[in-house]
Amino acid sequence: MEYFGLFFLAVIVEGVITYINQFFVKGVLKWEMVFSILLGVFVAVAYGADMLAMVGMKTPIPLVGSILTGILISRGSNYVFDLIKTLTSARGNTKSK
Repeated sequence: MEYFGLFFLAVIVEGVITYINQFFVKGVLKWEMVFSILLGVFVAVAYGADMLAMVGMKTPIPLVGSILTGILISRGSNYVFDLIKTLTSARGNTKSK
């Protein structure tokens, strides 16, 4: 697994931890966040979007990549755009070494 793959997984885990922190630690359950997560996961699964597979990280467990992609999507377009920009630059740096 290349370095950007590890970075990508770290970003996904950070997104999940942020949601867990909002839901369980702070005790704040905002319906907007729940709806955003559900919609993001639904859209990713419905369209077969799997950002992990796109960067060469395939899992033998069905739908995991799509669910995690849905969580990323639910964070918003700026978050996903910044992630893609960072991954693209990280990938370019690893290929040049």
